[in-house]
Amino acid sequence: MNPNLTYVLVVGVLFAAGVTLLLERSLTRVLMGVILLGNGANLLLLTGGRAGGPPIVGTTAEGDMSDPLPQAMVLTAIVITLGMTAFLLALAYRSWHLNGHDEVQDDVEDRRIMELADRDEGPGTADNDNDSGDGDGDGGPVTGPADDRAASPAGDAGRGR
Repeated sequence: MNPNLTYVLVVGVLFAAGVTLLLERSLTRVLMGVILLGNGANLLLLTGGRAGGPPIVGTTAEGDMSDPLPQAMVLTAIVITLGMTAFLLALAYRSWHLNGHDEVQDDVEDRRIMELADRDEGPGTADNDNDSGDGDGDGGPVTGPADDRAASPAGDAGRGR
């Protein structure tokens, strides 16, 4: 079975546009990307099925029956896409209600970790040397005095910062 070239191109365009929209920061565009990916997946699944008569024994010859599995998978994909759409709509509405826009902001902690990683990436840093910078030359971790707060599961939150 050879799929129609038009269907293959449409599936490719739907997937490309969906992935491009998923990479945006706006939840509305992410929602449109999920919808396009869902439609592309549905079309891809439908092109995998064989056209034919209804798959009911006794009404159609066995060689002329269509495959019901792609149709069942498309129905499942529709339900999953609908659920994801509802979830993203709720997220976008909540973001709009709280912030006045639906753009996803950077996490402050992620930004801090990225800045620390950028400072560590250079020649002559502790990551590249044998010594870890604790002063004893063994390459082991820096250890400080025992502190009850350091062992708490709250971490920095337990220190009042």
